[in-house]
Amino acid sequence: MSTTTVFANARMVLPGEVVPGALTVYGGRIASIDGGPTAEGTIDLDGDFLLPGLVEVHTDNFERHLMPRPKVHWGPLPALLAHDAEMAAAGITTVFDALGVGEADPDSVRGSTWEATLTTLDACAAQDLLRADHHLHVRCELPAPNTVELFEPFHGHPRLSLISLMDHTPGQRQWENIEIARVYYTGKKGWSDSKFDERVAQAGALQAEYALPHRRYFVEYCRTHGIALASHDDTTVAHVEQAHAEGASMSEFPTTLAAARAAHGLGLSNVMGGPNVMRGGSHSGNVAAAELARYGLLDILSSDYVPGSLLGAAMRLVHDGIVTLPQAVGMVTRTPARAARLNDRGVLEVGLRADLVQVRMCTLPDGARYPVVRGVWREGRRVV
Repeated sequence: MSTTTVFANARMVLPGEVVPGALTVYGGRIASIDGGPTAEGTIDLDGDFLLPGLVEVHTDNFERHLMPRPKVHWGPLPALLAHDAEMAAAGITTVFDALGVGEADPDSVRGSTWEATLTTLDACAAQDLLRADHHLHVRCELPAPNTVELFEPFHGHPRLSLISLMDHTPGQRQWENIEIARVYYTGKKGWSDSKFDERVAQAGALQAEYALPHRRYFVEYCRTHGIALASHDDTTVAHVEQAHAEGASMSEFPTTLAAARAAHGLGLSNVMGGPNVMRGGSHSGNVAAAELARYGLLDILSSDYVPGSLLGAAMRLVHDGIVTLPQAVGMVTRTPARAARLNDRGVLEVGLRADLVQVRMCTLPDGARYPVVRGVWREGRRVV
């Protein structure tokens, strides 16, 4: 039996304004938004912000739990439950688990098969064990020989909602600076310098042989299966124009201002990482997310590799006077939902899913302000 829940004394963040009052939920949907009287069962938000549940389109967090250290494989079930809890605690009610396919190293997560992980995800969802609504974002490494083979378990999977096209060949896109790439691969993945040099020597030949046919395969798959497509690490206008011609709706982490401008002009949503905002710039030496925001070119924020950075980055942009609160909230709710073709969420609007986040701003002794998630509801049911 459906119940009615009233969230009272809230500061509701709507698309163009912040409105004090109450929001009523019935049957997992938003039933009304007004300043009506309190009622039995009311949840008093004590003046906190009430936001739509955050929508995360690109997070490596599940992979991090599956391999917490180089060559250390963790069980899919404990990894999933830990990842899911972390997402919900960060206010994320819809998450696109970004799982990479394509890697020559069989000891890596992205060089392994995904059957057991997908089986675990489906079983946990069927048993109502998950706090967030999980979708699949498959990141396809185009120059890897085994990318199409490792994609096979995802073929036709009902949770597959987004595919991104990646090319991490050193010397271009994200890794224009090969020495920065060396720091990443030797530090994050535990490669030796000799292994990195060996991979760099092989990279050009692999790109020439596999990148284009694999790109064609995945573009056609998205077109025929109605899957949202994203480009990745666009650096030049030509990169963006190619992605646009292929039907991409998102440009993930453009590395230059020129690429971001081109994407925005062609109607692609620019996605940038929350850690980039929080750190004040890119760890790869590429364009800063805040710079794009100042030019009106930042559309979507992603937590990338730090779940808590999603809400933190949105509020940092507000605190720094770059965007308004409704604009920042839109970057982590409405815009990613629309880009991923999820039209039933992302806004506090009558009839949409009651995915809600209660947020209070915390002021630290040094004057810094940071958002604290105090409650999370998915389809009207409390999950945090």
